Amino acid sequence: MTYPVKGEHLYKKFKKQVVLDDVSITLNEGEIYGLIGPSGSGKTTLVRILLGLEKADRGEVQLFEQKPTLNAFRSLGYMAQSDALYTELSAYQNLDFFASIQGLRGKEKKARIRAITKSVGLENDLKKSIDHYSGGMKRRLSLAAALVHEPRLYLLDEPTVGLDPLIRKEIWLLFRYLRSKGATIIVTTHVMDEVTQCDRVGLLSEGHLIAQGAPKDLMEEYGVSSIEDVFLAKEETRK
Repeated sequence: MTYPVKGEHLYKKFKKQVVLDDVSITLNEGEIYGLIGPSGSGKTTLVRILLGLEKADRGEVQLFEQKPTLNAFRSLGYMAQSDALYTELSAYQNLDFFASIQGLRGKEKKARIRAITKSVGLENDLKKSIDHYSGGMKRRLSLAAALVHEPRLYLLDEPTVGLDPLIRKEIWLLFRYLRSKGATIIVTTHVMDEVTQCDRVGLLSEGHLIAQGAPKDLMEEYGVSSIEDVFLAKEETRK
């Protein structure tokens, strides 16, 4: 079995603050992995290091069992917490640009843009300037930009923040569809009702990966009814 992402003994410090402390994480092919934890727990830093956008002070990262390379980047889709969109362009122009830099051309590119905008519910808003998009629409467009080239691996940092429940439900249906086609997805979130939809979760607290496993298994292990209670129980044992 190949592993789309593997990070081993990752350590990162900013000035005097340790952000990640000996974190190891391996993603399997065709799974949704939820990385959860409070703000400041190190989730975004971990994702950026796994992508090669930031360098760990110690430890090693592999994408598709090799060090991060340009070819590896073409096989992944990344959505950051902040929307990386060109506000002077229309939604379609944004997606056209992101699809082009991923190598899509002609009819294939147009078909992918139509398909992915329908998936995120923006098919009727493609001509609008980004300036006229709401915050939730921008998040959906950012997600579409990460998905447009159908990568094998998705690293999505808080992809559903600011979205209404109905849209979030549709987005998770899309995630499960992508998984069914063999894609691997890592999602950071602090929305606990999303966690149970993941195949595995990792609980991150103050830079430490304090537990990981299938949500149901973790809840059974700690005799609780929610992942939030697992988190609280695990924190108690660390004190």
